[in-house]
Amino acid sequence: MEIFDHKTIDKKWQEAWEKAQLYKTPEPPKPKQYILDMFPYPSGAGLHVGHPEGYTATDILSRYKRMQGFDVLHPMGWDAFGLPAENYAIKEGVHPAEITKKNIERFREQIKAIGLSYDWSREINTSDPSYYKWTQWLFLQLYKKGLAYKKEAYVNWCPKDQTVLANEQVIDGKCDRCGTQVVQKLLSQWFFKITDYADRLLNDLETLDWPEPIKLMQKNWIGKSEGAQIKFKISNFKFEIEVFTTRPDTLYGATYMVLAPEHLLVDQITTQEQKKVVEKYIEATKKKTELQRTALEKDKTGVFTGAYAVNPATKEKIPVWIADYVLATYGTGAIMAVPAHDERDFEFAKKYDLPMKQVIKPPKIINAITDASPSPDGIFGVLPADLESDCWTGDGTLINSDGYDGMESEKIRKKMAEAFGVIKVQYKLRDWLISRQRYWGAPIPIIYCDKCGMQPVPEKDLPVELPDDVDFRPTGESPLARSKKFNQVKCPKCDGPATRDHDTMDTFVDSSWYFFRFTDPHNDKEPVDRKKVHAWMPVDVYVGGAEHAVLHLLYARFFTKACHDLGFIDFEEPFLKLRNQGLILGPDGEKMSKSRGNVINPDDVIAQFGADAFRMYEMFMGPLEEAKPWQTNGIVGVRRFLDKVGRFAPHSGLDPRSSPKIHKLIKKITADIENFKFNTAVAAFMEFLNENKQMSKENWESFLILLAPFAPHITEELWHQLGHEDSIHLQKWPKFDENLTKEDTATIVVQVLGRVRASLELPAGTLQAEVKAKALADANVKKHLHGKEIVKEIFVQDKLINFVVK
Repeated sequence: MEIFDHKTIDKKWQEAWEKAQLYKTPEPPKPKQYILDMFPYPSGAGLHVGHPEGYTATDILSRYKRMQGFDVLHPMGWDAFGLPAENYAIKEGVHPAEITKKNIERFREQIKAIGLSYDWSREINTSDPSYYKWTQWLFLQLYKKGLAYKKEAYVNWCPKDQTVLANEQVIDGKCDRCGTQVVQKLLSQWFFKITDYADRLLNDLETLDWPEPIKLMQKNWIGKSEGAQIKFKISNFKFEIEVFTTRPDTLYGATYMVLAPEHLLVDQITTQEQKKVVEKYIEATKKKTELQRTALEKDKTGVFTGAYAVNPATKEKIPVWIADYVLATYGTGAIMAVPAHDERDFEFAKKYDLPMKQVIKPPKIINAITDASPSPDGIFGVLPADLESDCWTGDGTLINSDGYDGMESEKIRKKMAEAFGVIKVQYKLRDWLISRQRYWGAPIPIIYCDKCGMQPVPEKDLPVELPDDVDFRPTGESPLARSKKFNQVKCPKCDGPATRDHDTMDTFVDSSWYFFRFTDPHNDKEPVDRKKVHAWMPVDVYVGGAEHAVLHLLYARFFTKACHDLGFIDFEEPFLKLRNQGLILGPDGEKMSKSRGNVINPDDVIAQFGADAFRMYEMFMGPLEEAKPWQTNGIVGVRRFLDKVGRFAPHSGLDPRSSPKIHKLIKKITADIENFKFNTAVAAFMEFLNENKQMSKENWESFLILLAPFAPHITEELWHQLGHEDSIHLQKWPKFDENLTKEDTATIVVQVLGRVRASLELPAGTLQAEVKAKALADANVKKHLHGKEIVKEIFVQDKLINFVVK
């Protein structure tokens, strides 16, 4: 039976909170908490039930922190530029700005219906000129610092969207937006010099409270390798080819070389006999992305150039091949191939019948089990999996390496690097390509003059606004090139005729600094007031999807470090604590999508069950970071709990001390919110109400305050029914008495030599002597102690007692 009318209550209190500006951000903050969601892209489809999961988690945390006395900044805005709006606008024949405005209104309406405590006075929109003026301003600062530059390069090109994609936007060789096969294209493009920050981006990860898998993904993307740069002379030529290797200890085993098809020397060293086959291979390579070329599972292909290099260690001539698994953009664009000690080289050598030479002898095989020591799992003589294969990639003893024979590979690497080349550090990270040949993005603030060359737009002339006289259908050339209005510009240096840059910026540029703008969103003099950004930042807690591990998070970290170096801010990391929400799957256990027909609309759920039931069920489904399927019967159970809360009547005559369990609940909910264990918090509320049929008015009020961040509407209603005039969300968070949270009994494990032999249920706090006596009286313990002498006791209060015997 439904106890409260959620439609009436939800609307009533949402309007009251907005009128009272209950969640307006205080200034200046002390102490502060900046709690932020990864702001959404406002798509035409609106929210599905997966979107609000993270929003609800941060809302609970924000409400809780306010009750603890913190000043909280909890804003919301829109990552509004990008291809989806533009593609939809092309399809429907309307302007992207119109589509975006409509989508934002829809999203805002849906988010407000959930009762989230955002400060809407700080709302931002990245497609608004008042925002992207400062995106352009930041571009100019990076340009002046030498961190923004333009060069010709092969780029990932989406034939359908007719634009460039960053490496991170190519998934399995396809555009992450539309799924079209990506090709390579040579274009003049703008880049941000993120590689200058590789070491800092890597090292500073250790200072962050982030999930380890996210840190690992960033480490792998940055891809730091320490090794040697070694020069190989090309036979019959005066020049040399440099290679980078992490294994200089295998140099004597290098039996051939491989160059990237794009390597500048390929054309010069290829013999006349090999010209046609080499040119044909190079053309085929242009159709593949970097990720396709370097996939470990792909079949390795290549062709011989006809040229030979000289191994600097052996002085032997070795053939020079080209192969697409070597990239011109990584290392030197050339490798020394050691097929006996590199799996990729091994497969290539087998395919093309190239020589192999073993120069590392694997560790000695343990022949006699009696001489071997057991491994931790008790297995004797366990050997590396590939020890008996033709390719040993581990360390060992050098052989066939002249004067280095008999030396340990790991110890000799540095010495061999110095003997044959120079020690060097290499990274996989590439500079961030930000040019896009599309309309719906922030124009790049650069002017080109035939007389003066490339000139930055003067800061006083910002923003460079998107023109409205544009046919924004993609042709491969930026739509801005077709605007007369946009290109009627004078050179800021000589005042002569000039033209603008026609590309727009990658939308990840917009989201790489938006968290600064939330601290001062209406400033028209500068991106942010420095006092305000220093008062609020860094972000204390940031919540969003793990899919942004490399893209957005890496770029945001780069921007923050660059802004620090430019002197704008006094910190180097934007997000101190990061937490990820998992996917909410459809009822069929599959990812929600229109094509599958398994999308759950939050509007329908809230209309049927109310915002509080929706919020609590999203938190109750399972651990925040895990994927879990939507189950309608689950929300029914949560709604029943809220009905029970609505029916509960406290007893004014009861002594609050008669129910010490409230102290255990306060401790539990406090810890669970801090640790993002919202599912166990909801379970604790349900268990508590089942076990406490009667409650004093004071304890009932504490219960409602604890529940308020999770179910803000019903708790506000019940709070006012108790006679209070101020909001429940302005109350102080309850405190607990530690003495009243202790359990009455404890389960104590009894061990003999570390093996569990019994468990005892005893009063909490039972002393060691009594625990020992009870343990020794146990029949199974007696059996395992028979005939043995106890030489030591290990005792952990209320946990275990372990007898060490001989």
